[in-house]
Amino acid sequence: MPAHFSSLELLTSKKAEMVDVTKRVRAEVKSSGIENGLCVVSSGHTTGGLTVNENTDPDVQTDILNALERAVPSTATYYKHEEGNAAAHAKATMTGFSVTLPVQSGKLVLGTWQAIYFCEFDGPRNRKLNITVVG
Repeated sequence: MPAHFSSLELLTSKKAEMVDVTKRVRAEVKSSGIENGLCVVSSGHTTGGLTVNENTDPDVQTDILNALERAVPSTATYYKHEEGNAAAHAKATMTGFSVTLPVQSGKLVLGTWQAIYFCEFDGPRNRKLNITVVG
């Protein structure tokens, strides 16, 4: 089974943000030469996650970040983790650390309004995403 491994470097610019990495992942799928299979995008970071969601209205990303902040407030005083980023760890767990998407005819398969987002919860930071395409 053929496999292609690569990584993406990204620099986040805010404490919390959603960075659209779809174009970069699509380019990696294309360069893999794999026609049909799966693409796995994963994060090795414990304070940032990955998700697939709407790419048309930027208010959706704002709403997601606001909902996560209401569910897991960054300023709560009950956290035990001494580094001050316990909420970021919890939010990353909620979004997950990977997404798996189909590859058909050499292209990433997403819905019309979908994009792949790296969710930063403890930025700004230098981040690295791993991409595996298997066919």
